[in-house]
Amino acid sequence: MDVTERSLSLAELIDLLGPLAADIVLHDPDGPAECLVRSGELVATPAAVEPAVRRLGSRVDRVVSVERADLARITLRPHVRGHSVDLAAELGPDLAVAANHVHLGCSMLFAGPIMFGTGGRPRPAYVPPAPANELWQPPITVALLDTGLDPHPWFAGRPWLSEWGLSPEVVGPDGLRHQDWQAGHGTFVAGVLLRHAPGVTVRHHRSLSSFGLTDDVTVAAALRQVRRTAQERGERLDLVVLTAGCHTPDDRCPPIVRREITAYSDTIVVAAAGNDSSPRPFWPAALPEVIGVAATAPDDTIAPFSNFGEWVDAAALGVDVVSSYVRFAPADEGVAPGTATRIYGAATWSGTSFAAPRVAAEIARLRHAGMTPEQARWMVCESFRRAHQPG
Repeated sequence: MDVTERSLSLAELIDLLGPLAADIVLHDPDGPAECLVRSGELVATPAAVEPAVRRLGSRVDRVVSVERADLARITLRPHVRGHSVDLAAELGPDLAVAANHVHLGCSMLFAGPIMFGTGGRPRPAYVPPAPANELWQPPITVALLDTGLDPHPWFAGRPWLSEWGLSPEVVGPDGLRHQDWQAGHGTFVAGVLLRHAPGVTVRHHRSLSSFGLTDDVTVAAALRQVRRTAQERGERLDLVVLTAGCHTPDDRCPPIVRREITAYSDTIVVAAAGNDSSPRPFWPAALPEVIGVAATAPDDTIAPFSNFGEWVDAAALGVDVVSSYVRFAPADEGVAPGTATRIYGAATWSGTSFAAPRVAAEIARLRHAGMTPEQARWMVCESFRRAHQPG
């Protein structure tokens, strides 16, 4: 892969998404506050709803409670639907109200996967064997929030595959002819994790669409549900891996996302730093509570597409990563209309999405070796500091 290949701009991405971006607003295009938000929507904690609605007055259309995330969506009337960022700023910092920021999977904006033996740009590649089928005791449990997770042969026979339940990839209506851009992302990320920490217990939750899109509400709800499910099962979560994120107009973390992250007080949260070639904070990776992970090239330099900055805490290979992948057979391969054949194999892909599980795997191995969470975190962050932030 040519790591100097130009990344897409957000405006170009919106154009390519077409109808999928109908409810997405690009705020401050090419400006310092550029970000993506859901059109005509504010999100608020329950305590902030009443004062926010009172201040907004006739600009509010309706309020919908999202119980699974302990928040509310405030829908704006049509004449102000494009001004959610401005209205959130008008309410001021004293209220936990913000636009609903759109998060992107951190393999987006750069390059798609190339599955071996299926065309694309030919290149010689080493296809690794399936990770060893281990199960560490005591368990080291990793929650993975991503697109769907398919029953890839690499995962066969692992107890966690049935304990928590799978969420196989779901593709859009044209998925048989045009693979959704991020379909297979979760399967790929899980493969990276298992290649480097084969004994971990994976707890997967689908929070990212097969086109690599999600938002504050979905991420917050997923974080809350994963934490509560683990509590109900009496299970400890050692790590959480997030491979999507967002910029915000004020370069502050969305309040509802930060609230859920801070609730993971005994869990290490690892997040991709994003692929914008920028030092601008990318959330939730830039939170001090989170290990934000940049991508490196094979020569161990920061990849040109990777975000960077003082808020980045660790780095790992993110260029031409090889892992498990699933492709959906197109209709002209004999597939009946409305169905899809899943083809399992391996692929190469690039992005900070695939550096984050590599760092999570290293932390898991250190925990398995007997380190405390604090020691493991310090080890990976100190290693990065010495290599990439001398002095």
